[in-house]
Amino acid sequence: MKNTLKLLAAAATLLGASAGASAATAPFEAPEFSGISQWLNSEPLTIKQLRGKVILVDFWTYDCINCINTLSHVVQWHDKYKDKGLVVVGVHTPEYAFERKTENVRTALKRFDIRYPVAQDNRYATWNAYNNRYWPAFYLVNKKGQVVYTHFGEGQYEQTEARIQQLLAQTE
Repeated sequence: MKNTLKLLAAAATLLGASAGASAATAPFEAPEFSGISQWLNSEPLTIKQLRGKVILVDFWTYDCINCINTLSHVVQWHDKYKDKGLVVVGVHTPEYAFERKTENVRTALKRFDIRYPVAQDNRYATWNAYNNRYWPAFYLVNKKGQVVYTHFGEGQYEQTEARIQQLLAQTE
């Protein structure tokens, strides 16, 4: 019975993720970026140094069609809100061996016109720190350094953008 309940819980989680699950998350301290093999478009960043900013942590990989479908929205949010206090950090976590090559990631950044910081998380250290399980996955971090919103999969772009706007409007 216990295994059946675990299986049902896992299936519900996967179903929610594939349907573009979003959640106003009970705030928890955002984990630091760790185990990053390479920073692209930026010097190394930390959650601590970004305190006072709203951070969108986007777990993605360049060969994932669902990730590709979200990138135009993420790029737009970066362009629209970067001067208003939003910092987008793409955490490129590879699914396949060829996605681990920095030159392949650089090529993808050019192809998708990604100009925001990208952390290459080849060892899944940041992925694991966030207990992440999905590509793509958005984690919104408030100005206090707390994760307050998550979204897994495609869709609900208006809801995510509205949450970005709310967080930017908040005072610490």
